[in-house]
Amino acid sequence: MSEDSVPRTARARVRAELITEIKEVARRHVAEHGSSTLSLRAVARDVGMVSSAVYRYFPSRDDLLTALIIDAYVAFGSAATEAERAVRRPDHLGRWMALGAGARQWAVANSQEFALIFGSPVPGYRAPPDTIDPAAIAPLLLLAIASDAAAVGRRPAADRPMPQAVRADLRELASTTSIDLDEQVFARGLMAWTQLIGSISFELFGHLHNVIHDYDGYFAFQMRGVGLDLGFGD
Repeated sequence: MSEDSVPRTARARVRAELITEIKEVARRHVAEHGSSTLSLRAVARDVGMVSSAVYRYFPSRDDLLTALIIDAYVAFGSAATEAERAVRRPDHLGRWMALGAGARQWAVANSQEFALIFGSPVPGYRAPPDTIDPAAIAPLLLLAIASDAAAVGRRPAADRPMPQAVRADLRELASTTSIDLDEQVFARGLMAWTQLIGSISFELFGHLHNVIHDYDGYFAFQMRGVGLDLGFGD
């Protein structure tokens, strides 16, 4: 290693550490005050930097918000993936149940980050294309399970009539993935994904308060039903 490379490596390490610290402080601000009030100046102050310095790392509030969103999607998807990998490949229902349980466990432990990616949109913010791949980690995993199940003859028990406009939307969405599924299985997979996120959201945002007392039991019951609708088990 040349002497010239040492300072560059040190600078890169310091930069990475500062970026991590800025994001950690920003997450705390989002948790305490909400994402809509996130301020680069306030974050810089708590990090101990002058406000102009933080712009070298995140040129705008939206850039910082995007970084937090990408991190949250990756963490959410990684939790679902890690849980799903622990289940035997032929057990499609078990894989789906594990995916859901892993996603829910992460969401309960990181409710503000879950709200950042699945809650109300931040006023004035438009997510850039950089967020698409991280956001797709968990739903693509669900579609992979559906594909594996379909390959051995496990699929929804009956097809359902589908409006032409819905069929066109699903065909366009399916074209963005490398997973080959017929439109009925793809549609059921999308429905299962919305049910998973909806169930977690209802729990975290208090919509099941004083309605469901055993969240664990209800979630498992609901996700098993979704998996059976997908044809993952008997």
